[in-house]
Amino acid sequence: MISYAYGMNLRDLKYLVAVADNKHFGKAAKISHVSQPALSMQVQKLESELGVQLLERTNKTVMVTEIGKDIVERARKIIQETEEIKAIAKTHQDPFAGRIRLGAFPTLAPYFFPTIVPKISKALPKLKLFLVEEKTEQLLDQLKNGTLDAAIIALPVHGEQLQTLPLFEDEFLLAVHAKHHLAKRKRVDQSNLEGEPLLLLEEGHCLRNHALVVCSLMQTSEVQDFRATSLETLRQMVASSIGITLIPKIAVQKHKDISYIPFTAPAPSRTIVLVWRKTSARGACFEKIGQLIHAIYMV
Repeated sequence: MISYAYGMNLRDLKYLVAVADNKHFGKAAKISHVSQPALSMQVQKLESELGVQLLERTNKTVMVTEIGKDIVERARKIIQETEEIKAIAKTHQDPFAGRIRLGAFPTLAPYFFPTIVPKISKALPKLKLFLVEEKTEQLLDQLKNGTLDAAIIALPVHGEQLQTLPLFEDEFLLAVHAKHHLAKRKRVDQSNLEGEPLLLLEEGHCLRNHALVVCSLMQTSEVQDFRATSLETLRQMVASSIGITLIPKIAVQKHKDISYIPFTAPAPSRTIVLVWRKTSARGACFEKIGQLIHAIYMV
């Protein structure tokens, strides 16, 4: 067991972070695979050793104190560095073995993971992928705090500590009802969309931000009284002739009531990249994964 000042150990720091993340001792104990009394006792012992209150406890909730927030963030860094040490050792043994926690955002993951996972598993049979689907902001947070190893997201990516590898361009298509006046066109341009209202995703989806840029360029406007939670909701709204929307090419699925129309050049698109921490010991593995993905989508 790795020891620190005041007799702290890595286990106690992990317990503290688990409670801070879940705001609940029972949930923290469950994910830590320990009994709730044992976890609570270790956190109390940590508070006693440090001489400060880290958590405010009530019958129903747990709050992190101000000093506790600072210590939790430092604990995250210690845990992350420890994991990096383990990863360095494993990578030296075999850089393409072990577990990789890989994330992607909701407007990509359902259409992307089923294609790439079998290819990666075949090419790197010793690698075990643990897949995560979250919005881009959450993926970046998890990447920075070490709970995620790599993420597949769309540009732009901000953070000097992050390494990015371009994978492919995902072109946007216009999705309209099969009886819409634009449905028979082979391509559409800015003038065709002027004044057309678009159905968009709710706040927090990076695809919404990309679509808003297209709206601005093409002098279209968003339908103000509607926010979809998923691409599938948007698809069904178009199929019901309620509006039109933008669909990434990777997510196109044939539907008898929907026409997908490409844009004239230069067509709007999103750049999909693989992102990981520059300090990660798995850089060579991520580059190999990136090469495999690039080969799939650049044919």
